[in-house]
Amino acid sequence: MAQAHTDAVRATPPASSHGGGPAAVAVRATPSRLPPPSRQRRPPSAGELARRRMLVAVAKRALPLAALALLSSIALWPEFENASERGRVSFRRIAEVRPDALHVVNPRYQGVDEQNRPFNVTAATAVQTANEDVVALSVPRADLLLSDGGWIYLEARDGLYDKPRNRLDLDGAVTVHHDDGTQFTTARAALDLAAGAAQGDQPVAAQGPFGTLTAEGFRLTDRGQVVLFTGRSRVVLEGGQ
Repeated sequence: MAQAHTDAVRATPPASSHGGGPAAVAVRATPSRLPPPSRQRRPPSAGELARRRMLVAVAKRALPLAALALLSSIALWPEFENASERGRVSFRRIAEVRPDALHVVNPRYQGVDEQNRPFNVTAATAVQTANEDVVALSVPRADLLLSDGGWIYLEARDGLYDKPRNRLDLDGAVTVHHDDGTQFTTARAALDLAAGAAQGDQPVAAQGPFGTLTAEGFRLTDRGQVVLFTGRSRVVLEGGQ
């Protein structure tokens, strides 16, 4: 129930012609200004209760799953770190090794033939081809040791070396040097390093102590001990022999 308070207001007494009577005082009552009553609470509706129950049910299921995911990530974090570190190490290895594997300067390949005699293949550069077993050589050279202690030496402008098969394909200005002073050139040749054999089907021009010779191809066997010139051949013997 609202309370009221009174404010005393002193009024100026009216002038009286009769003089000295007491002045009348007027009192005015004013209502008190109180704050409005607080909002009245009302019970939730059926829809609100249903939404609350649904949120509680979802939270009961979602919170345990979130906690399990958090614990799992904490437990597995060291494994993620190790995997990331292994990936970085593997990438560094690839970045550092792969260019050397693709391009090699002054490569040297060594091996032995079927009779355990050594051979060497060198070049100015070697570049890995799409076939991992084959390298492309620039200015390839091959040295073969003969059974009698002699040697034979082949060189060309370009070549392909099949390492597992010990096969060297030479292309461009192929030159064969024999330790007896014989030398011949041709456009292309295929060399079987393991068997100590070589052959070519392009025109051949040879010279040596015997004189000069031209032919349509050649066959080299027994690591250079035997050289057979094929096709139409023409020989000019040294000294009219």
